[in-house]
Amino acid sequence: MSGALRLTVFGTGYLGTVHAVAMAEVGFQVLGVDTDPARIEVLCAGRPGIHEPGLTAMLRRGLASGRLAFTTSYRRAAASGDVHFICVGTPQCEDGSARAELSQLEACLTTLAPLLSRPCLVVGKSTVPVGTAARLASSVLPGTAELAWNPEFLREGHALADTLQPDRIVAGVQSPRAEAILRRVYEKQIAAGVPFVVTDLATAELVKLAANAFLAAKISFINAMAEVCEAVGADAALLAAALGHDPRIGGGGMRPGLGFGGGCLPKDIRAFSGQADELGALQTASLLRLVDTINQRRRDRMVALAAELAGGSLAGARVGVLGLAFKPGTDDIRDSPAMAVATTLRELGAVVTAFDPAAMDRARAQCPGLCYARSPAEAARDADVLLVLTEWPQFTAADPGELGAVAAKRNVVDGRHALDRTRWQAAGWHYRALGQPAADRPAAAIGRPAVA
Repeated sequence: MSGALRLTVFGTGYLGTVHAVAMAEVGFQVLGVDTDPARIEVLCAGRPGIHEPGLTAMLRRGLASGRLAFTTSYRRAAASGDVHFICVGTPQCEDGSARAELSQLEACLTTLAPLLSRPCLVVGKSTVPVGTAARLASSVLPGTAELAWNPEFLREGHALADTLQPDRIVAGVQSPRAEAILRRVYEKQIAAGVPFVVTDLATAELVKLAANAFLAAKISFINAMAEVCEAVGADAALLAAALGHDPRIGGGGMRPGLGFGGGCLPKDIRAFSGQADELGALQTASLLRLVDTINQRRRDRMVALAAELAGGSLAGARVGVLGLAFKPGTDDIRDSPAMAVATTLRELGAVVTAFDPAAMDRARAQCPGLCYARSPAEAARDADVLLVLTEWPQFTAADPGELGAVAAKRNVVDGRHALDRTRWQAAGWHYRALGQPAADRPAAAIGRPAVA
């Protein structure tokens, strides 16, 4: 492959759109491909269809420069691309099992493969069970194409930075040629000092699964400790801060609260636990299932705290909800803890009024039964309890005095440890948070050192 490389990106969901736009920003000629004509039309009009800081402006720059285009034609993509990135979804199976659904991936490759008539590199970025790449390489692709695996490590809300300045690039390859091509693709990142880790296919697949599992376990660990903190009158936020000073542990990602959600971590650890079962790694599977169980339990605890502050029953209680996206910086409500709590409250009889800076349209489409506000103050109006479920900076900066003036009762549950507790209490709010005892509850004597 002499001359400038031309890239194609199959799948224009969250991962594919970000990758295509970022690679065009780097300077490559990029063609994004999707089977959905409506999706392609929206992208060609300069609208990404997802909320990601900086993405709209970068998409429009790419289109205006001529380096970025979109199509529904696999034939056009096969003819034009030297490196084909596969970024289609691998969701959890809908049959109730934990397995990853690979139909989109397999359909993409079986459609593309017969059209590949010249040497090229096909690069999987989707998260898949270990062994998927080797199976596809031997059974689907023609001899003119080679398969590599280059997992993504994007954080929603920081996806462009994670593509342009990642903390590492993992290249699962089968030949020096494939490695050389990926080094050309990521030449600027490598030159900037980003580690380029070369592995076999199976290890590359496993790096993504293991990274997600470790992050999920770290979050669930501090939330398991938060349960103990509530039982003994300790403070989970202070505990996490103290633990984070140990360089062997680190504070990144270890924040007590409502737990993780989104389109990646939950379904990936479930798929990983299912494959661990199949491989006979039963203790590993049990560990991953426990991580998931602890995470899900935080949602139940938030509902219980809301009921406690509402007087013991949610029937007829008015609850204001701040945050619906699974994290700030995105409009993604897939497996969102915030959405799960809001809908459970409604099912238990509460009148729920919610606000989110980015996720309102998606939330309305998924759950039309909730009431939706136009501002934090409107969500708090007449509320018996106010819940902070996503740590948007707008909520952290909100004036507790102004919100208290419109609320029926000044009860707040901070599901993300996002608020200044002292500030809210000074404004007259009864403040509760996951992993912290009630302010009027004496600390337990368990584990106190003896006084000489």
